[in-house]
Amino acid sequence: MSKLGWVAALLLLVAVVPWQSDVAEAEPNICATRPNNTPRRIMDCVTVEGVREHQAALQAIADANGGTRFSGTPGYDASVDYVVEKLTAAGYEPEVQTFDYLAFTIDGPSALEQVAPTPTTYEEGVDFGVIDQSDGGDVTAPVTPVDLQLGPGNASTSGCEPEDYAGFPAGNIALLQRGACTFEQKAETAAANGVAAIVIMNQGNSPDREDIPPVTLTANNTSGIPVLGVTYPLGVELSEITGLEMRVFANATREIKPTANVIAETAGGRDDNVVVVGGHLDSVFEGPGINDNGSGSAAILEVAEQFANVTPFNKVRFSWWGAEESGSIGSEFYVTNLSEEELGNIALYLNFDMVGSPNYVRFVYDGDGSAFGLAGPDGSAAIENLFGTFYADRSLAFEPTQIDFRSDYEAFFLADIPFGGLFTGAEVPKTPEQVLVYGGTAGQQYDPCYHAVCDTFDNVSLEVLDLNSDAIGFAVVRYSKTTETVNGVRRGNPGGAAPAAVAEAAAVSGSA
Repeated sequence: MSKLGWVAALLLLVAVVPWQSDVAEAEPNICATRPNNTPRRIMDCVTVEGVREHQAALQAIADANGGTRFSGTPGYDASVDYVVEKLTAAGYEPEVQTFDYLAFTIDGPSALEQVAPTPTTYEEGVDFGVIDQSDGGDVTAPVTPVDLQLGPGNASTSGCEPEDYAGFPAGNIALLQRGACTFEQKAETAAANGVAAIVIMNQGNSPDREDIPPVTLTANNTSGIPVLGVTYPLGVELSEITGLEMRVFANATREIKPTANVIAETAGGRDDNVVVVGGHLDSVFEGPGINDNGSGSAAILEVAEQFANVTPFNKVRFSWWGAEESGSIGSEFYVTNLSEEELGNIALYLNFDMVGSPNYVRFVYDGDGSAFGLAGPDGSAAIENLFGTFYADRSLAFEPTQIDFRSDYEAFFLADIPFGGLFTGAEVPKTPEQVLVYGGTAGQQYDPCYHAVCDTFDNVSLEVLDLNSDAIGFAVVRYSKTTETVNGVRRGNPGGAAPAAVAEAAAVSGSA
């Protein structure tokens, strides 16, 4: 559809949503004419109505482009155009950083069948699914379990080492278990040792590792074989069948596609102490991705618009990453193409991926490693503390979330750049204990529409989206003024800042 077409669709959608108000209509005029140099002012101007306007646009774009905004498709290209248009109108000079990547698409129904000893057909989406970035293929062969460790609390390393395949019959299907190493490593190690296809079950060591593994082999996968994921209970069942022969059919294609990141930075501020703020703009192929990650990308865009009237001491660089759903490719491309000097000029990275989940928990990345054992680079603990303070000042509970490298902070972490951010949950079921704290539904995923066609404009909690949009604005203004707690760099004259602006910037707490 032409740009004119999807804009018309957007206007129609915006006209009927109930959250529009006279106050929301008036606020942009106020915020466009005053400096927003304190957290209180930026939070006054960053509104959930503004975030929802951007989410409505992304929904309209998906509707006009086959229901998806997957990187490399027209829906993603239109999403890039929309973000660029909004940034340009706000006074930025956005850069569209193009790159090619190995895109993964589902071409139709796949299949998992027991051929012998008892012919059985399993249900896609219930019993099994194609693992993201699997190669396509159709293999019928005997199944050989590889180094399985069953039961709760297990520490499976199934398929991680070449030694696991000692005596493996070449051409068989490997039954593997999640755990220890990456899925890419499991697949490539298997292929190098004569495995023709893989059935990989979830780990089963905890309640959140029972379902089909919602993971990726990443675009770096070079195994060349089909990989299906199954639930832990089905994996256990299959492991106990003598003489098992199965059909594994992954109906998928991997092909090189062009896509892009969008990057826009402030004209002012120290360019040797840059605050990078990012979230991915793409959706999965299956749906429009309005929570994942239309929530984070829309909130960042709303903050960027209101931040246009801030006088920063440190340059702020807003970023929308492409191809995250294929393995955080866009952010990796960005980081690996920076010079050593450019990397050294980045003070910190803030990541916002899924900040409006319907059955939410208020998660903060475990920067100090106190909850999960892996800490972020030096300075990450201070960022965790900043967001914790934001919630605590409002008498709101929050929890740490594990650094698991499933989002765009990975490349920054590996480059030893302090990072932090917010998350409201994805495919993990909410516990009864969490329901007592946050409300919601026990046993239901934090986002019941995670990576699904139903991740639409209605698939968000306005309450947490509103709160976290404020938190993003709060953190961006705070770090635009000083990063002393993160890297020891104190506030300094940004070059041309009026004394009044300097004095005003001293108020950096949430109540300022």
